[in-house]
Amino acid sequence: MNRSPVRSASSSPTFSPLYRQIKDLILASLEAREWGPGDVIPSESELAQRFGVSQGTVRKAIDEMAAENLLVRRQGKGTFVATHSDPHSFFRFLRVAANEGELPKSRSVPLECWRARAGADVARTLGLEIGAPIVILRRVLYFGDKPVVFDEIYLPAALFPDFSMDVLTANDDSLYRMFESRYGVRMIRADERLRAVAADRASATALAVPEGTPLLLVERVAFTYGDKPVEWRRGFYSTENHHYHNELG
Repeated sequence: MNRSPVRSASSSPTFSPLYRQIKDLILASLEAREWGPGDVIPSESELAQRFGVSQGTVRKAIDEMAAENLLVRRQGKGTFVATHSDPHSFFRFLRVAANEGELPKSRSVPLECWRARAGADVARTLGLEIGAPIVILRRVLYFGDKPVVFDEIYLPAALFPDFSMDVLTANDDSLYRMFESRYGVRMIRADERLRAVAADRASATALAVPEGTPLLLVERVAFTYGDKPVEWRRGFYSTENHHYHNELG
């Protein structure tokens, strides 16, 4: 069956493969919150009819989105929007492993949360104007009774209007799950940079190690739909009993 290529909203022609155009249209619906986290999306045949393409083209688009953890296929149930409420998503953005044995259950302990104005580094990283309102959070992630990660997190205040210490202490979910459920901000990918640093006073106190102790600094920029940066995180990892683990392939 011959199909005419899907056109973008502009008059300029698009030269991306047809399934990528369908993927972009599905992403636009996700960004517009037509289907929220955990929702089932229309069937392949329904989407094919909606976009005027073959079912195979839709399937290829969905296959790529499932591989990118944007959608989740469930046999006999359909295709769902991925959600941070899924326990399997926890370690997608947290690459901590124990040097020996199983990793104990984690708990997040907030230390500080305040509002500020974006300096040059934060503004550049999050795509904000210098001086734009931001939220800064400091917290420690424990595994069992061991403090393992000290995080300093920067967020654009416009997306997290009531974010506060009270909200944090009343929250039992992971941060990303709370961002998704309370603020409608879903983290879909992240860029990370790793380097070795020496513990300064703040990180040494939070992780209960001497100043100067070698730590792993993981700097992360997390993005939501539309490739919009919405979080800059500087995580200081104590590697005495844990390590950063990333499985490739």
